This record gives sequence, C-alpha cells and structure tokens, in this order.
Amino acid sequence: QVQLVESGGGLVQAGGSLTLSCAASGRTTSRTSMGWFRQAPGKEREFVAGVNWDGGKTNYADSVKGRFTISRDNGKITVYLQMNSLKPEDTAVYVCAVGSYGSNPLGYSYWGQGTQVTVSS
Repeated sequence: QVQLVESGGGLVQAGGSLTLSCAASGRTTSRTSMGWFRQAPGKEREFVAGVNWDGGKTNYADSVKGRFTISRDNGKITVYLQMNSLKPEDTAVYVCAVGSYGSNPLGYSYWGQGTQVTVSS
C-alpha cells in the first residue's frame, strides 16, 4: 500500500498563489511518476500536471500552463504544485496520485484524499 498526504490548500484571492505538497509513504520508492488532478463540484475529475520519476519530464493541462509548476523532492518522495495567478475557476479539490505523469487517470495506482483550494473573485 502507498499512502499519499496532501497539504497546502486554502482560501486565496484571485491573482494570488498557493503551493500544494503531497508526501508519499509506504510501499513506494522515489522511482515513480506522480501527478495532480482536481475536481470541482459537479464536474469530472481533470488532470492538472504530472512529473516523471526524476523530475526531467513534466506535463500540464492547457488551462494551467504558464501559471502552475510541478516539481518533486525525491529525497522526501514529495511532489509540489506551485500555483500562481490563481483564478476562481481553479477552485477545486486537488488530489495527488502516483504511477504516471500523463493525463489518463487509469495510469495511476494510488490516490490521496485531496486538499481544498478556493479562489475568491
């Protein structure tokens, strides 16, 4: 089993920034790709960003390119999501997952519980 714990969510005004963290533990190693998804009320879960195991490859949804940056610390098996220029439409529960860095959720094996991000206008 792999446990994922997200943190860093909160309430921020439009234009502001937040940094999310996701720490992995259990039966995992640093040699695993990780990603972030989000789900807003009444909407489907959508891919946000992914990073491969060594941080050399990243992947972003078009809606966040240029505003969000994904990175990782393999010493801590932790992935980060730096979110800048936040918009009200970024409001969602943000969930991290391990197993892939692509946009297809079927490529991921384990999921966290999520952290709420609310952007006020």
